[in-house]
Amino acid sequence: MTTVNLISQLIIPGFLLLVVVYGVGKKVRVYDCFVSGAKEGITVVIKIFPYLLAILVAVKSFQASGAFDFAKELFRGLFTAFNVPIEVIALAIIKPLSASASLAVFTNIVKTTGPDSLASTISAVILGSAETTFYVLAVYLGAVGIKKTRYLVSVCVISDIVGIILAIGVVKFFFSLG
Repeated sequence: MTTVNLISQLIIPGFLLLVVVYGVGKKVRVYDCFVSGAKEGITVVIKIFPYLLAILVAVKSFQASGAFDFAKELFRGLFTAFNVPIEVIALAIIKPLSASASLAVFTNIVKTTGPDSLASTISAVILGSAETTFYVLAVYLGAVGIKKTRYLVSVCVISDIVGIILAIGVVKFFFSLG
């Protein structure tokens, strides 16, 4: 086993041990604090569960209704005009909705086009350049009770679009140089 592997396997247990030793040194009841935090975690999960369920149902409905396929066809001409691989359309559409669905789409793109393809490269950058906007809005804003989101949704969607466009542009610029 290399030194790097050994260090990487010891980082988390070492950190946990350091936290416990530090807590004991500061005369904190570490176990009681842990249990209290676990109780709060369960409360948070129960509080955000309806929002998680709502976004899951919305994403599945979007896909099952045919709206997802309609949106892909709607953008096909635009992507073709700019020589962007067609496979990227699905990821660009699903990324603002769900991280797990976009990861599944990305995995499929890598499997079908290859890891070094333009489609895979653009898709990888989009994964890091766009947010799961509707998931974040539903879960986090719902969990803290924010109701007034007048400009928030439009600003978030615009930022996703800008992130996706920049991801495509940057990859096409650098990919064409190589």
